[in-house]
Amino acid sequence: MHHTVVERELELRLVLSPERGIPVPARLGYRADDPYAVHIAFHVDSDRPVNWTFARELLVEGVFRPCGHEDVRVWPAKVEGRSVILLALSSPEGDALLEAPAAQVSAWLERTPRLVPPGSEGEQLGIDNGLTELLTPGT
Repeated sequence: MHHTVVERELELRLVLSPERGIPVPARLGYRADDPYAVHIAFHVDSDRPVNWTFARELLVEGVFRPCGHEDVRVWPAKVEGRSVILLALSSPEGDALLEAPAAQVSAWLERTPRLVPPGSEGEQLGIDNGLTELLTPGT
């Protein structure tokens, strides 16, 4: 069976102020069975990672230009000469601004269309596929 998940471990930076940030290990995840979404698990000082899910399109677009809405905003920036992608997340628990290395995020995003080409997400959710698997011996 082919891989249905594209994951990437990387280190983000939680921006506390323009001068201060703390490293946050994170895992980017994209699954064929949830084709419109990207998942980010942040490993902060807690037993369980903090999970955020938002549209793949949002992250793809955010690499090039500012986009998003209240809860999740994404935009490209340069910090000390490095290309980064900034993620502003807000929830009832609080707000966070995270800085991700643009090259690593882009490299990971470039792997997701091989799993599910943009525009074919609906087909991935097709009931037929599930039925075929159920009815095919040995899957």
